[in-house]
Amino acid sequence: MELRSIVEALITASDSPLTTEELARIVRARVAEAEDSRARQIEEDESPEELPGWLTALGETSPEQILAAIAELNHSYAETGRAFAIVERARGWRVFTRAEYGDFARLLFPGRKPERLSGPAMETLAIVAYRQPVTKSAIEAVRGVACDGMLQKLLDRELVRIAGRAELPGRPLLYETTEFFFEHFGIRSVDDLPNADELRKVRLPEPDEGEPAAAPEEEQIPLAKAAEPDASGAVESVESAETATPQES
Repeated sequence: MELRSIVEALITASDSPLTTEELARIVRARVAEAEDSRARQIEEDESPEELPGWLTALGETSPEQILAAIAELNHSYAETGRAFAIVERARGWRVFTRAEYGDFARLLFPGRKPERLSGPAMETLAIVAYRQPVTKSAIEAVRGVACDGMLQKLLDRELVRIAGRAELPGRPLLYETTEFFFEHFGIRSVDDLPNADELRKVRLPEPDEGEPAAAPEEEQIPLAKAAEPDASGAVESVESAETATPQES
């Protein structure tokens, strides 16, 4: 029995994503379980059989070996033209349908129609993503307009969530991106965002209590189509439904 087959079985059988470390731990735990069982049989004079060599060899399985096994599986899937691949997201590894089959898979979910966010909403989301956790007043200081509606839209679509309260006068709410945000954009963390290191260090305008309130929020005009990240690395459009549909176990 090969490690890559075991990894494949674990990922497809699990209802939730599994991290590299969790996969390695489960494999090692199975070996330890087999060794403990054999030790008990010896104590009871049951003359147990020797453990298979392949099982004993898995006792030191490392995360690096798990990654190598997943790479082998994905290479095999690509070579044989399979319609799915094992992909790592924010919470771990899962089996996903390849994007080129998304138009077919989307018909399985007729109630989930793709919807695009407006440009202002995407600007707000980009600020939250790069500077999280961030307050509403800080977002408005950057954009120069009120963003109550934009934040509510992002909250409703589960792209942003409340992360607590800031240690500032009035204890304003803090906002951060959700796991669904990372799942949707196919990244594992904020470090995977374009130009993350540079843009997160840029000094942004700060809210000034002496300044007048932000201008009214501009009208939301839906984008005509999804756009690529601009030169600053900020994403400009998003659909509410994923193109890559998780493969059923």
